[in-house]
Amino acid sequence: MKRRYNLTAEEKKIENEIDTYRSVTGEKRKKVESIIAGAKKNKAISLRISNYDLEKLKEKAEQEGLPYQTLITTVLHKYITNQLFEKDEIIKSFRLLKEERAI
Repeated sequence: MKRRYNLTAEEKKIENEIDTYRSVTGEKRKKVESIIAGAKKNKAISLRISNYDLEKLKEKAEQEGLPYQTLITTVLHKYITNQLFEKDEIIKSFRLLKEERAI
């Protein structure tokens, strides 16, 4: 099942301005290619996980239209890059912001 993705404002801006960008050459290009190559390298690992958790992961992955291993790596990546947030913390933050505006 293919999913359509909504672009962020930043991604839309890039898409709209694509004709104004120019190619990177020389040392800058080599450096960028090296960074990209390093980011693409994957390492296979073995992971022990309970049957219950694995089944729930597979259910969530199916809902998202992803292979379950992709969902696992996505969640791990978001966690280590501080992009994974708990729902309760977000709600708490919104409440605090709302209270500040009311004062």
